[in-house]
Amino acid sequence: MKYVTIIVPDCELNLNSIAGAYEILTRADLFWQKMGNRPRLKVQIAGFVGESTVDTYFSVHPSDIRTIPQTDLLIIPSIFGDYEEAIKNNSQLIGWIGDAYKNGAEIASMCSGAFLLAATGLLEGRACSTHWNAVEKFREMYPSVKIAEDKIITDENGIYTNGGGYSFLNLMLYLVEKIFDRQVAVFCSKIFQIDIQRTSQSQFTIFHIQKGHGDELISKAQVYIEENLDAKISFEKLAVDLAISRRNFDRRFIKATGNTPVEYLQRVKVEAAKKELERGRKSVFEIMNDVGYADDKAFREVFKRITGLSPMDYRNKYTKVEIA
Repeated sequence: MKYVTIIVPDCELNLNSIAGAYEILTRADLFWQKMGNRPRLKVQIAGFVGESTVDTYFSVHPSDIRTIPQTDLLIIPSIFGDYEEAIKNNSQLIGWIGDAYKNGAEIASMCSGAFLLAATGLLEGRACSTHWNAVEKFREMYPSVKIAEDKIITDENGIYTNGGGYSFLNLMLYLVEKIFDRQVAVFCSKIFQIDIQRTSQSQFTIFHIQKGHGDELISKAQVYIEENLDAKISFEKLAVDLAISRRNFDRRFIKATGNTPVEYLQRVKVEAAKKELERGRKSVFEIMNDVGYADDKAFREVFKRITGLSPMDYRNKYTKVEIA
């Protein structure tokens, strides 16, 4: 028997990640039993709070986590709001998570639940995935944790993390396969209609232009890049125009934005291309030229590396299709 505890933190949280995890795990165990096996899971929802209200209509009533005698797998749901405030309000729970891991429990965090997991110190020097929209804040709070931006799931030494939104469903399938077997995971994939092969969140990422860093010189460089997407930009010349050495320019740019100048330029170009592809009015060739690429192969390679899809596949996926 494996004891699973889905925790309820004292903060604004995503009830769907709690309810979804509970439903998938319990359904997997029922299917396992129908195949003639003994029950494999006992799933509990627990926390230090007596009730957590998600909004006007929904609330969750966890058991007292101090009464749970054993936990083999601990699941941290996605959280919302002020992450620093959430960590401050859950210091007792964070300590409990750390102790559970030291006592042999595995830990899985969903989406922004990684902020609570990182607060335990267990992610130091390890890879971690979280929602692409929270990466910048996560890096600011936990600079020594390696962010696996592209990955839906990370698995390292009994610690699992996953990307944003409803990709927690993919994490649950991954855990179901580890706990039971592939057949049960495939069953859950079909019952809940979850794509079992999804491994990347790149295609869902929206590149946010980082402007809140306070470095005026780098802000000028960013504006220049954004206004000259169709031009061949020389960063050597741009550094000279800004009266700074190329080495210091690169160093300050990375510190301010988290990207090298070349990476930033590529991401801005690809984000502009994505928007045009979603509109579906221009050909891939026209869009390629609009964002300053003359080499078709180079454009496609950069686009696929950043989004995980070819430009044509991206357009086919996100352009509206009329239903007959």
